[in-house]
Amino acid sequence: MKQIQTVEAIYENGILRLLEPLKDVEERSKVKITIEWGKFSTHPLSKFAGILSNEEAEELRQIIENEFEKVDPGAW
Repeated sequence: MKQIQTVEAIYENGILRLLEPLKDVEERSKVKITIEWGKFSTHPLSKFAGILSNEEAEELRQIIENEFEKVDPGAW
């Protein structure tokens, strides 16, 4: 089962040093890494990225849309 976590790291002497531990990743697990760098403007909700699965996020969006007002997915 594919899982996604977003963590920050510092690049020093050719090594990425994670600023927080990975959750539920077994030792010697093969992982895929996407690197982003530059100036980042941190959105207040960015720390919650990756907590919900796509299915859970879609279910939450449906609940919000049904209970409150129409949500434009392009605005997210």
